[in-house]
Amino acid sequence: MPNPGAALVIATQNRDKAREIEAVLAPLPVNLRGLWEWPEAPEVEESGRTLEANAALKAEAAARFTGMWAVADDTGLEVDALNGAPGVYSARFAGPGATYAGNRAKLLELLLGVSLRHRTARFRTVVALARPGRKTVTVEGSVSGWITEGERGDFGFGYDSVFLYPQTRKTFAEMTPAEKNSVSHRGRALKALRTLLTGLLAGDPGK
Repeated sequence: MPNPGAALVIATQNRDKAREIEAVLAPLPVNLRGLWEWPEAPEVEESGRTLEANAALKAEAAARFTGMWAVADDTGLEVDALNGAPGVYSARFAGPGATYAGNRAKLLELLLGVSLRHRTARFRTVVALARPGRKTVTVEGSVSGWITEGERGDFGFGYDSVFLYPQTRKTFAEMTPAEKNSVSHRGRALKALRTLLTGLLAGDPGK
C-alpha cells in the first residue's frame, strides 16, 4: 500500500453510494477521493454478467486512469419471486437512464398480489480493490429481508424504502445512515474491505 495519507479513489459518480463508502472507510489513514475529481475519466460500461465482474471493471478503469489504488462496488437486489431479478441489472431495472423511483415502481408493480411471505429478497454487494500492477481483489456482503408492499421511510436511496430488514422491522430508508451501515450489505462488504486494507497498511505479506 502507498504510504499512509496516500489517496484511495472511490470509483463512482454516485454521491449517495460514495457517502456510504466514505463513512465506513473514514478511520483508515488514507485520503479518500471521489472519481468526480477527474471529470475527464471515461465512463465504464457495466458489461459484466456478475456483480464481481462489474465491480472489477469500474475499479480497474479508475486505477488505470488515475494511477492510484481504487475501490468500486456493484450491488444487486435479488427477489425470489422474480427468480433473482433484478440482480446485476438492479440499477437499470426500469430501462436505460432509470431513476431510483422508476426502479422501485417497476419492482412493486411486478410484485402486486404477492403475499409478504413470498416477497423474500436479498441485497448483495461486491467491492473490488484495484491496484496498478497487482491482482484485483474482491470482498462481499449480503443481507436478507422482504420487499414491502409500499414505500416506507425518508432516508437512503435506491431500493432502500421497499427493503424490510427483519431484525428491526424497518426498511433501510427508515434507518439513520449509521444504523443502515451497521447491518447493510454494503456496510458488511466495506467492513471486510476495511479489514483487508488495514492489513495492507500494516504491510501484511499475506494480503
